[in-house]
Formats: sequence, C-alpha cells, structure tokens
Amino acid sequence: MTFQEILKAARDCSGPCRACPECNGKACGNTIPGPGSKGIGDVAIRNYDAWKKIRVNMNTISENVDPDTTFDFFGKQLAAPIFAGPVGAMKMHYGDKYTDLEYNNILVKACADAGILAFTGDGMDAEVMKAACLAIADAGGQGIPTVKPWDLATLKEKFALVEGSGCSVVATDIDAAGLPFLRNMQPPAGSKTVSELRDMIEAAGKPYIIKGIMTVKGALAAKEAGASGIVVSNHRGGVLDQCPSTAEVLEEIADAVGDSMMVLVDGGIRSGDDIFKAIALGADAVLIARRFVTAVYGGGAEGVRVYTQKLIMELKDTMKMCGAATLKDIDRGCLFRPSSKYFSF
Repeated sequence: MTFQEILKAARDCSGPCRACPECNGKACGNTIPGPGSKGIGDVAIRNYDAWKKIRVNMNTISENVDPDTTFDFFGKQLAAPIFAGPVGAMKMHYGDKYTDLEYNNILVKACADAGILAFTGDGMDAEVMKAACLAIADAGGQGIPTVKPWDLATLKEKFALVEGSGCSVVATDIDAAGLPFLRNMQPPAGSKTVSELRDMIEAAGKPYIIKGIMTVKGALAAKEAGASGIVVSNHRGGVLDQCPSTAEVLEEIADAVGDSMMVLVDGGIRSGDDIFKAIALGADAVLIARRFVTAVYGGGAEGVRVYTQKLIMELKDTMKMCGAATLKDIDRGCLFRPSSKYFSF
C-alpha cells in the first residue's frame, strides 16, 4: 500500500475524522467526541501551523553517511524517536469500525514490529484499559499504557492491569482532567497536586511519564513528583481552548528540565521534517496520534508499517540534508532563526 491509498481507504470509515490529505485540524474543527478541539476549535490548527512556520538550515558539506535514527528509550533501542500517541474509546471518537481491543491489537503489535512503541489509551469504560493492557501483553510488553488521572484507589486497580501487561514504562495524561466527558464521573478524574502525583508514581513502581505539560512550572512540578519523563502536550486542544501550540512552549520547557528527564512532545506533528524540528527544539522524541489512527483504519498493520517507514525516511532525508548523522547532531543550529537585519518578508 501507499500512504495515499491508506488515506483513501480510511476516509469513509473513521467516523468524524475525514482522513484529510493535509491533517491540519481544519475539517474536524470542534468535533468532540472525535478528533477536534474544544471551543472554537483552533488549537489543533495552531499546533499544525506552528511546526510549518519553523524552517531548517540546509548543510550538505558533511560526511556522506546514512543517518542513524535509533533512539534509546529507558534502555530499549527503538528504530526512531517516534511513538504512536494514546487514543481510547475508539467507537465514541472514530466510529464503529474497531473496538478498543481490535484497534490496540493492531496498533501495538504493528508498532513493535516497526521498531517503535505505542502509547495506549484509557477511558470511562474499564474495558478500555483492560483491552490496552491485553494488547501490550500479547506484544511481549512492548507498549506504554496511559492511565487517566483517576483517584488513587482506582489507579491502583489500573496499575494491577499495567503490571500484568509486562510493560516497562507507564504514563498518565494529566491533561485529561479537562476532558468534558470525564467531568462528574465515577470514579473521579481530575487535576493532581505534586504530592498526589508522587503517590501515583510510587504506586506504579515503574518509570513514569506525565503527559499534558505546557509550562515550565508544570514540568518542574512533574520532576519534583518523581516523573522520569514528560510529554509537552495540549491534548490537541481538546481540553482547553485558546492555549498556545506545543511548538511555541517546547524550547523553554526543554531548557528547564531536558538535562534531568526525558522530554517528548505531540500536537500537530505529521512528518519527518516536523520530528527533526521538535528534536532541534529540545525534544527527545515525538508522539503522533491522529495519523496513526488513520493508518490503522486505512490499512491495518500494513498501514502502520507504511506510515512509520514514511516518517523515518523523511527524518533521515532531513537529517542528511542538514548535516546531522545522528539524533545528537540535531540542535538549535539546525533551525533557521531570521535576523531582523536581513529578514524582510
């Protein structure tokens, strides 16, 4: 399959997601439940547009080698600094084609086979987390279960499922505290103090990633609580209207905590060029959710393989054309920063 064939096949079976050729958030707007953003629906658009405004510096006076995209994730060697982002409650968000178990069984194993890992989702229905952990267990523990910010008693029940999955890392999307359909639910889900986060992390007993960090203050709080990593993320704009894009805040957050914890980022990242820019701004790796949904719905495991290979080849091409032989060679100097003296358009 080609990526264009995957898009065409996904177009009529992804619920409110139209599998647009340019996945920029404009067609889905404020479609929630679904892939859209809250309020006026412009945060997903802002995420996408912000990466496109960043330009890279071409430099081909360098050693002629095949760039190395391998990435160390808490001791596991991955083919590239790419993760499929967490998505749960598939029927609610993307139509009737797949249950959570069916979706995760395809995504998790396909990502592992492609040399990357998938974050899996959670939801109001307890079966969502069970399905995710079963899929990770079936893939030999190759996945990252992502738990909603429930109360500690519920989290401990979820962590028993996490332990049974055989995974080595666990995550919580703390920004899910703002999801409209989680409000006033039982068990309760919501914001956490540093102390409550610390209790969560200690109860999990594994390296812990906190997703949904958009400020230096939040990053430092996650670090204080004992998190091993963070995901700079605004939940595609699905939890807060009128917030900045992840590209706009990444650099400052990475400067504050990047030397002491892993920094991941999501939000509008669609290509290998975007991945290159994110790493240059200080991220260690990226998460992509919406396009991996399209890959599964349009091509199953083959769709995941094709899209992952596409991303890796685009990243390698950008690295080669910018003189970066390894991920460590990608730094701020690889980005074009216009000077007011010469920049006039």
